[in-house]
Amino acid sequence: MNNLILATFFLVICSYFSNPIQSAEASGRHASKAHTGKIHSSTRHSTASWYGPKFHGKRTASGERFNMYAMTAAHKTLPLSSYAEITNLKNHRSVIVRINDRGPYHGKRAIDLSYAAAKELGIKGTVPVQITPL
Repeated sequence: MNNLILATFFLVICSYFSNPIQSAEASGRHASKAHTGKIHSSTRHSTASWYGPKFHGKRTASGERFNMYAMTAAHKTLPLSSYAEITNLKNHRSVIVRINDRGPYHGKRAIDLSYAAAKELGIKGTVPVQITPL
């Protein structure tokens, strides 16, 4: 019983100190101007890609099955089950996705979008995007 209490306490403390969004907002290191002219400390400009048929039905990092027709995405550091607005900087289309997986693990890409999200944004390969955690 004491080990269970200790493990729970350790988990709570670690999750408090490892929240990447909270850390970025507190430090102000990622400040940039959004298209609205307001400064969003957690807005990031990066590269996006998409994934679909090869992973459809497989388990994601959140434990759910990947659905390439859902508005979801994989990100390395944003909290699972959080939401983010993704804007294609080439055509200025935006979508809101739920982060349910980890990745991408190749190149300098910051986010992998589901097929449905990529289609809404008009993405066929990789494109520059603005990622705004919500």
